[in-house]
Amino acid sequence: MIILGLDPSLSCTGWGVIRSEGSRVTHVANGQIKTDAKTPMAERLHHLHDAIAAVIGAHGPDRAACEEIFVNKNPQSTLKLAQARGVVLAACGASGLTVNEHAARLVKKSVVGTGGADKTQVQAMLKVLLPNAQVTGADAADALAVAIADAHLAPRF
Repeated sequence: MIILGLDPSLSCTGWGVIRSEGSRVTHVANGQIKTDAKTPMAERLHHLHDAIAAVIGAHGPDRAACEEIFVNKNPQSTLKLAQARGVVLAACGASGLTVNEHAARLVKKSVVGTGGADKTQVQAMLKVLLPNAQVTGADAADALAVAIADAHLAPRF
């Protein structure tokens, strides 16, 4: 099974693709989609949609996984995250992908063993779980963690 993990953000959305065979996971690809803060919102969202659609087209995942939304202290940041997340989910839906959603603490617990793990702990564990992966950045690492958690948590079909 091929799983696309997503870590949506308006400024930099991370994505990671893994292959899951039983309890074994292997790295397929990962990357980050950045948008320019000086560009109008509609163009940024369109770019994000098209880039996710291209990733789906290139890797043909069987399903996708995304972190559940969280509320920031800054309401504007929360709204921008929600807009980016909506576009990412719409791109998946347009491609016919089922999207499983997981809480950030559950993703960390699944990958590291504790829900309170920080980003460095997640990245260190990814090196163990996906030793040959060249991870392109923190957002891509988070997306790979979401995909791995989904491989372990979501029901098989």
